[in-house]
Amino acid sequence: MGYSSWPKYPLVLVQVAILQGSLKFMCMRWLSSILRPRTAILLAVLAFSRTGTAQQVSFALLPPPRAIEPAPIVRPAREKAASLGAGDNHRFWDRENGFLFATSAAFSAADFVVTKDNLRAGGQELNPVVNVFGHSSAGLAINFASENFGMIGLSYFFHKTGHHKMERVVSLMNIGGSASAVGFGLAHR
Repeated sequence: MGYSSWPKYPLVLVQVAILQGSLKFMCMRWLSSILRPRTAILLAVLAFSRTGTAQQVSFALLPPPRAIEPAPIVRPAREKAASLGAGDNHRFWDRENGFLFATSAAFSAADFVVTKDNLRAGGQELNPVVNVFGHSSAGLAINFASENFGMIGLSYFFHKTGHHKMERVVSLMNIGGSASAVGFGLAHR
């Protein structure tokens, strides 16, 4: 029997009987045998029985833990000056955020145009949130504008709470979502 013909799951050989001087074996999958109700009940009984729990550790014999106090954080003056610069604290409307917000607005505008054209040509909106607003051009414009303002608001929240990487990730995710919607809309005209 070649290697490729072996089964995916390990087998267990169980001796069935000794008949007329020859051994009889039965192949059995070990995972399916463990999952049988009788086996599961037996394992549960053994787990909760006195002999199954006899190897417990008594915590009363262990010494009490020592209190661990954190060491004070001492930063050199060079490092303090570097962190006050553009590293952690940056303006919200800096060059990178401005570029990300403008790119996101451009892709949202393209998504608006493609969605409006597809709906006008008899297409169907797949996004359930946009589908609510998709019955008029004004509704679509409100949806895409609120999407952009919500993205800027979430970025500002992350900026104020000190999560500056997440601040940029929100914009990148919105750009990716809008770009994929534009690509899908153009491919399925």
